[in-house]
This record gives sequence, C-alpha cells and structure tokens, in this order.
Amino acid sequence: MSNKRFEKIITGVALSPGIAVARICLLNDGRHSDVPEYTIESKNIVTEIERFYKARATAMQNVIRVAARVRSKIGEAEGGIFDAHVMILEDPQLQEDVEHLIKEKHLNAESAIAETLDNYEVRLLEIDDEYIRERATDFGEIKRRLLDELGEKLVANCGDGECQRGHNRIVVAEELTPQLTVDLDTDSVMGFVTERGGVNAHGAILARALGVPAVSGLSKIRDMVSCGTEILINGTSGEVVLWPRERTVVKIRETEPDQLRMPTTVEPVDGLRVMSNISMPSEIKCAVAMKSEGIGLYRTEIELITGGSDYCEDCFYDSYYKVFCENQGAPIAYRMFDIGSDKKLPGLNIPNERNPALGLRGARLLMKNKDLLKMQARALARVSVHGNVSVTYPMIVDKNQFLKIKQMFNDAISDMEYGQIKHGVMFEVPSACLLAEEIMEVADFGSIGTNDLVQYMFAVDRDNELLVDEFSPDHQVLWKMLELVSAAGKNRDKTITVCGELAGDPRYIGKLIESGVSAVSVSVRMIPAVRTAANEYFKKN
Repeated sequence: MSNKRFEKIITGVALSPGIAVARICLLNDGRHSDVPEYTIESKNIVTEIERFYKARATAMQNVIRVAARVRSKIGEAEGGIFDAHVMILEDPQLQEDVEHLIKEKHLNAESAIAETLDNYEVRLLEIDDEYIRERATDFGEIKRRLLDELGEKLVANCGDGECQRGHNRIVVAEELTPQLTVDLDTDSVMGFVTERGGVNAHGAILARALGVPAVSGLSKIRDMVSCGTEILINGTSGEVVLWPRERTVVKIRETEPDQLRMPTTVEPVDGLRVMSNISMPSEIKCAVAMKSEGIGLYRTEIELITGGSDYCEDCFYDSYYKVFCENQGAPIAYRMFDIGSDKKLPGLNIPNERNPALGLRGARLLMKNKDLLKMQARALARVSVHGNVSVTYPMIVDKNQFLKIKQMFNDAISDMEYGQIKHGVMFEVPSACLLAEEIMEVADFGSIGTNDLVQYMFAVDRDNELLVDEFSPDHQVLWKMLELVSAAGKNRDKTITVCGELAGDPRYIGKLIESGVSAVSVSVRMIPAVRTAANEYFKKN
C-alpha cells in the first residue's frame, strides 16, 4: 500500500459548520442491503405477524430510550426528532400495510417491512418540497431499526477487525442518519462526510446540535478513500481536502483557529516517544495541547517561504524564542533552512536547475549562502542562552560535510555569548545512512527523514502523481536502512528520531518499534493516532 498521496480538493454540501482534520473511519452501514425474502405458508402467517409486532415493540422502546438520552445530552428539540420515529412506529397505517403484505402476499416479516417502508420513502421523495423530501430518511431509519430486531444486530463498521468506530476520526458513510449520529461516541468523532443527505435532514440537525462538522453530497467519496485516508473537512464551506498538504493545514490553523476540531489527547506511551513536527510558531500551542514530548522537527524555512518572517537575525530570534518559551521546557530540534528543490525562497537567487532535487538544496545551499546561515546561527545562539538548543542539518551526505557545516555555524557565533548547542544530522540521503556509524561518532543526535530517503533510495520522484503507487515504504531494503541508522544511534547512546509520513502512519508504528525506533516526530494532528497504535502494539507484544 502506498504511503504517498497527493492533495485533492472536492466540494459538497455544507451540513454542519466547523473544520476538522483527521484520518477516515469508513463505515459501511449497508447491513440490510440484502433483506431476507421468502414465501411463508398459510399456517405461519400468525407467527410472522407476531414477529413483526414483537420487533416493533422492542424498536419503540429503543427509540424512546434514545430520545431521552438525546434530550439529556443535546436538547429538547433534538430529542423530538426521535419522537417522530415513535409516531411512525405507532401509526396504524404502517401496521395495516405490513399485515396486509404478510396475509395477502405471504411475505416474511422482513420483506413486508422493507417493501412497506421503501414505498413510503419513495412517495415522499417524489414531492416537490425539499424539506418534506428530507423527511424520507426517517422511513429508512425505521426500516433499519425493525430489521435489526428481526435479525442479528449489526453495528456499522469498516470491516476491519480493529475498526476505530469513529474515535478521533472523521466518519465517512453513505448517509448521516440520526441513528448513526447518536450510536457513535460523538465526543470523539471529528466530523462526518456522506454521499447523500440534505441540510434539513435529521442527521444534519443533530450534527449541528452536537457541534460536529459535516459535509454531504459527495456521491463518489466512498470509492475515493479507504480507512486511514487523511482528510480535512470544512463544514462551513462544504470543501473536503483528501490528503491535505502540511501547508494547507498550517493555513487553516492560522486563519481559522477557533473552527478547527482536533483529535482528543492520548497520553504518552512508554516505549515510544512521540514528538511533533511544526512549521510555524503558531503551531506550538496545539503541540503542547496534544502533550507532544518535544518538537522533533521545526521546519524553520516555512515561515520564510510563506512570507511570515523577514530576512533578519532579530526576526528569526523572535520566532525561535517564542517556540522555545511556549514549549514548556521540552526539547526542540530546529532544522536549519531546508531550501531548494520544490521549496523556493523569495529573494534568494536560487538558479533554475534541470534536476533541482539533486541540485543546490539543504546543506549545500546553506554552505553557499553564508550570510543566510550566519543570521540563522546567531539567532539560535541567542535562544541557547535561555536553555539547551538542538540544531539539525538537512541533506547531509557524509561525515566531512557535517563537520564542515557545523564549523561554519560555530564560526558565525564565535564572537557572541551562547549556551549549550547540540548538532544533529538529517538522515535522508542513502550515503549518510550507510555511513551512520561514523557520522554518529561526531553528531549529537540524528533524524531520519523518510520522505526524501524513499525518493533517493528508489529513484522515485515524491511529487510525481504518475508514481504515487511507487512511492511506498513497503520495501525490505528501506527497513534494513532504518535498522542500520537506529542501531548506530543506540551503539553510542544517542537519540535517533524518525520523521516524515511513515512516522505518522499508524499502520507502520509496530514495524518501526520492531526496527529499533524509540522516537518519532509527526504532524501534531497525528499524535493521538500514533500513540493509540503504539498502545495496541505493546498490548499485543
């Protein structure tokens, strides 16, 4: 399965305001798509009618309990939605029509119920009034409840034995029914995305009352995603972003901080340190709220690229010191500017290259732009006066290059006061990984950047949509490389952290731990999912 996806934006119908970003829980609520249908003998008609009335009585009791729960949790008006369902179940016409099909057509109870309620729904859908048409879903809801009572009660799930049932996820389903809305633990559901359902549908009304963002009208959405797909939904605009880029999420955090719904906090896990990647100082508050165990990767160049900072030592210092203060003493790895390739810096004359991914980028670019390196080094040195600072150098190829750029950093701050500064290496070029033992003799720590490492190991462009299925961590040689670098750190009692998309994918957490990895750095929003996966792994092992 590919670990690389490209951002895709689609627009549906805005049902419930708010913004959420999380992975998907793809629920299949089509549990009664194949209703049992058979002909009964005359002697069994009474028994079949009794089955219907018994199911009806139990369903009514259940709906009444749900209505009471909704009134208590949400409000009187929302509880009234389920009173309408009780009225349908009590309706003599419903009872008469079901009995008629059992008596006259000799249909079994399941088939008679389905045919009756399907007919009611079709009739409402033919009425030229949107509000009335949206009431048609109530009949589908009653049908599901009655059929549940007549057969094995099934709960909508994704088919995965470890289905998350929407916990800390965005639920994608065919329709947002009232039953689905209240059956799930909506305190932990991040949002809803459905193929159909209108603004006035009861499920949408409940979602708004619960404060859960929801978008509908995306007819092909279940064919486009799978459990674990990461999406951003905007229940105010109706926009849905599949596999959002980091910059897309950062922008939302900057422009709509009060609207953003994030997963609930999961406590730190013994055996795997989970830190966060940040790109802007504004993200640090969210990282602290998620109980991040430090900042494993601070992408310092992003603020420059987005125009959020000017080129000056004081500007850099203000940003770095703000993150330092708000991180409450937890460690921070400030990555030196990783510029070049797909990241262009305004005002910096980076030449157009035929193959920029293999050109002037990362450490190479910094070493040729000494003034830029000097400004950043001096800003970080000023922060170190207040406490320990860790500096990571991007795209290092070998020990000599690391020592050279480290010396340039030290030369830039030789005339000023500074505190303890640790110097680390980004392992994202295969040559550096193969030389990890000798590099870790002189480096204080290391970080494995899996995105670029996959690109350079397998000659697959990480930004080429034609190669999306080729950009995958499912290569044994990659895992051997991760084991090699992790072992080099352990041999010298130095920390090696894994960054990149691989580190934030819950599917691979167990395998990372088995490879000797004890620390990962992931997007802030992925901390709960990664810790949950780690907890599950340790419970089984």
